[in-house]
Amino acid sequence: MLKKSVLLLLSAIILCCTLSACGYEYMDIELNRTYTKNLAGSELNVYNWGEYISDGSDDMMDVNREFERITGIHVNYTTFESNESMYSQLKSGGVSYDIIIPSDYMIERLKNENMLKKIDVSRLQNYGFIYDEYKSLFYDENNEYSVPYNVGMVGIIYNPELIGEPEHSWKTLWDEKYRDMSLNFSNPRDGFMTAQMILGQDLNTTNKADWDAAAELLKKGKGVLQSYVMDEIYGKMETGEAAIGPYYAGDYLTMLDNNEDLKFFYPEEGTNIFVDAICIPSSVKNYDAAMLYIDFLLEPEVALHNAEYIGYASPNRAVVENPDYYYYQDEILYPAPEDMPPTQYYHDIDPEIRSYYENLWIDLKLY
Repeated sequence: MLKKSVLLLLSAIILCCTLSACGYEYMDIELNRTYTKNLAGSELNVYNWGEYISDGSDDMMDVNREFERITGIHVNYTTFESNESMYSQLKSGGVSYDIIIPSDYMIERLKNENMLKKIDVSRLQNYGFIYDEYKSLFYDENNEYSVPYNVGMVGIIYNPELIGEPEHSWKTLWDEKYRDMSLNFSNPRDGFMTAQMILGQDLNTTNKADWDAAAELLKKGKGVLQSYVMDEIYGKMETGEAAIGPYYAGDYLTMLDNNEDLKFFYPEEGTNIFVDAICIPSSVKNYDAAMLYIDFLLEPEVALHNAEYIGYASPNRAVVENPDYYYYQDEILYPAPEDMPPTQYYHDIDPEIRSYYENLWIDLKLY
């Protein structure tokens, strides 16, 4: 009798988990296209940034679970913390991915190294929702290898309760007043950018002397820093362990939910603007499922949940033009033309120069 009761209880638990994905309640999504279950039972390997997809928390959509429910395709989802770490993993060939979401300059590099599969955008029924201004950019001029996912700029997050109001400049990261309270990026491209902007450099310079000068400036500021970070900045800024550091505007809005004292500015010298886009690696195993996944991410309702969860600017007009969008006309994500800082995109750089600045970065970390 006891065994029967246990079996009944287990059956109830399994049924509950099946119906609500063990705590997550599926949503009644209004979809723009029809999705079949022709690929049900197959698997899709997705490699994305951390905190970069709506995951079902805070009563929001769990995008991957909804995709699994609608298509029957199982999503294996893993994350990376920088374009460079993603590239290394992809280059090693140890794991095969069907979807990756790199930034513009890394897309250009992957394309140049024949590491991307072409995307037939004519098969994407939701591609028309992408604004034309985010199509045909330098890294994918013919829209063959990528589909825009998010747009952003880099700025500085600070806690005025701990340090007051800083100068709105990259120089604040070098200011002795903030010794052991300031942070900087732990990846070379963004880290060098903070110095290059102060020096008035082209972020894509091929002059080694420019990179030397930026490296020297970073060395001078290293003693002020508490640490170099990527996603570790969340915990440090939200808890007050650190008081000032650079990061992506969308992530600031996420941190603000957990610490309302935090503020943000775009430095007066200018900053990096970027587009992160969905790509299919050349090592893809499930191309058709990858195409379905891309179209699903472009669905207006799915894209809205993603944009609200992630906090980045959206390239999807169905999101941006929706007055119910949480960040509708937000001045940080969508600044007015007169409030836009000077911006530069990162481009893929000549391999010799890239190797040169990466070695300078290693030296900096060891300094």
